Amino acid sequence: MGLTTHHSSPIMNREIDLSVSTYGVARQLKYDVAILPWGATEPHNLHLPYMTDCILSQAVALDAAERALHQYGVRCMVLPPVAMGSQNPGQRDLPFCIHYRYETQFSILKDIVASLQHQGIRRLLIVNGHGGNSFKQMIRDLSLVTHPSSIMIASAEWFKMASAKDFFEQPGDHADEIETSVMMHYHPELVRLEEAGEGKSRSFAIEALREGKVWMPRHWTLVTDDTGIGNPALSTAEKGRRFADACADGFARFLRDFSKINEESELYSEKSSY
Repeated sequence: MGLTTHHSSPIMNREIDLSVSTYGVARQLKYDVAILPWGATEPHNLHLPYMTDCILSQAVALDAAERALHQYGVRCMVLPPVAMGSQNPGQRDLPFCIHYRYETQFSILKDIVASLQHQGIRRLLIVNGHGGNSFKQMIRDLSLVTHPSSIMIASAEWFKMASAKDFFEQPGDHADEIETSVMMHYHPELVRLEEAGEGKSRSFAIEALREGKVWMPRHWTLVTDDTGIGNPALSTAEKGRRFADACADGFARFLRDFSKINEESELYSEKSSY
């Protein structure tokens, strides 16, 4: 898996994009942070590719890495995206929607971290593109066997690096105006908006579940008929560009700060948090 953003320089990509880089390039450079895009293999309404979560997490990560290098002098290598996502009940009923267990995802992450740590990479940022994935417990478990002085691991969902309501009229949850617009920005050739379903969805009947006070996984085929949650009809490439730029800028600032941390104690401020 190695789609790159359509507007990025191929020469630049060889320095920051492992899916097109070569050993001849990478061996000459020192990297401050490794970035790992992580998505899933699942339907995205009727108009977006199964690999949408991988494509978008990689594209935003590459834009962030480009900004970090040019604006802050921080060099990152964006690894090829991992397509192994955790799915809700009902999703595995859909053709070619693949569910990967926690144990499988954790094994993959452990092997990646072990390799990077062995090679002297001291910072890893996971850029998640799939809402069903959760890396908090994996990172906590890894902290028992890896010390921050050898490698620090952080994670973020790319679509939470900026406020969607500031850019979109009807932001939704899945294959919605957000994902469709950002895909139209990066890869318009992969979007078939005229084929999209309306993305209508059903809410939980129990109030505490509906309000998020209590959590349980949604049964996907009972929640949505076209696998989408949120109407993509108002999507535009310009909305996608503006939102993707805001997210990439946020990541670039984090990468600047993350790369400067030498000791775990430097992660914390003297200011009171209460």
